This record gives sequence, structure tokens and C-alpha cells, in this order.
Amino acid sequence: MSSPTSSRPRGHVLMEANYRQLLDRRPTVAVLPWGATEAHNYHLPHGTDVIEARAIAEAAAEKAVASDARPIVLPAVPFGNNAQQQDQVATIHISTTTALAILGDVATSLSRQGIDRLVILNGHGGNDFKPLVRDVAAETHLFIVVIDFWRLCPNVAERIFKEPGDHAGELETSLLLHLCPELVALEQAGTGGANEWSLANLRRPGVWTPRPWSHVHPDTGSGDPAAASAAKGREYFEAITAAVADVIVELSKARKGMLPYV
Repeated sequence: MSSPTSSRPRGHVLMEANYRQLLDRRPTVAVLPWGATEAHNYHLPHGTDVIEARAIAEAAAEKAVASDARPIVLPAVPFGNNAQQQDQVATIHISTTTALAILGDVATSLSRQGIDRLVILNGHGGNDFKPLVRDVAAETHLFIVVIDFWRLCPNVAERIFKEPGDHAGELETSLLLHLCPELVALEQAGTGGANEWSLANLRRPGVWTPRPWSHVHPDTGSGDPAAASAAKGREYFEAITAAVADVIVELSKARKGMLPYV
């Protein structure tokens, strides 16, 4: 659906735009929201990461259009890497091989149409795009940028949230209270606590292993959502979308030879 304040399809959102709009204002940069479908504590929808990624991408693109940029927001990819969460009901996992194939096909399609800049707006911490982007960029010659939205404005998050959490905590719950409060059942939320790892040396900097999620986070949350509010979510959303818009505007107007766009 188009924006409630819009009288016509949004030309910067591919699911709404018609061919006449796209021909009249050909996009120079594509934005691909990429989320995941997984449990988010007991109070947030399984589609939380998709809702966030799509909303941020569309709002940022709208801001970028106001600055004379020419973005096009692609339909969101709703599945991500959830290999350690397969014991959670209806949590959908796609492999790295599948993600590579999806990204490769999207990039190839854009390249054939003369769109050589792509922003992946990532909404899921389990998605690791770096090796995929290296391969796809080399094969398609697309200039690909990845934005993990929650990393973008750490000073803003620190100012707004006492304890943001990294999964269905105060930050994500506040965002959803702003974006779709009807889907938030805050009264059902768990505390988002974590069980301590028995193998203490695996917590050292530079040492990593995937978390067996449901064993480490019994309610599937990571971070206490109790202090979340729609007002906090609105303030954070505005800051994040403005920052993403800045990236889109710069990329849309970039010319070949402007490092690292070569």
C-alpha cells in the first residue's frame, strides 16, 4: 500500500511504482531491505527484522528523494541465517549458499538495467554479507554497500536507550511500538536474560562461536524491553533514517572515480 499521505504510488518503492514512473525518473541506486523470520522474545512479531528493514529503507529513500536522489527500494528479503534457532516454532533459515544466490541474481538483474549501485539495508544480526558482497561485486561489477542499521548511530542509541539489548530488547521494542504498536504484546515479554557460558574462554575478545540461541536466551530475547516506548522508537527511527538517507544521497549522486566507487 502507498503511504497514507500519498495521493499516488511512491515512485521510489518498487512494489508500488509503475513503469511510467520508473522510466521518467530512472533510479541510480537500489536499496534492498534484508531481514529474517524468527522469534523475538514473547512479545514481538516473527517479522520484526523485516518490518524494521523495510520501514527504514522506505523512509530513508523518501528523505533522499527530497534531496534530489534517485533511489528505488526493492521488495524485502524476509529470510536470513537462523541456523542456531531451528528449535523455535516457524523460524525460517536460509543457508549462506541460498543468500549468495539471491544476492547474485538481484545484482545481475540490476547490472543489466544499468543500475550499478546497491545498498543492502540489513535488519538481522545473523546475516553476514561481507564474503557474499566481495564475490558478487567482483562478478557483477556492482558497487555494493551494506548498512547494519543498529550500528549506524551508536551515540544516538546510547543517548536514547539505557540498555538497548541486541534482540527484542529496549531498542527493537521501541522501534516496533513506533512502527506497528498493534503487533506488540509488551505484557507478554520475558526479561531477555542470558545464561552464563560455562566455557569462559569463549567469551574472550577475538574468540567466537555461534550461540545455541534458545539455551543461552531462554525467552529468545537478549536485553530487557521493559523500558521501551514509542517516543524512544520515534526519535531513534528519525535519526537512523536520516543517516541512511545521507548514504543514499551520496551514492545516488556519485560519479565513477570517486573512491571507493571506481
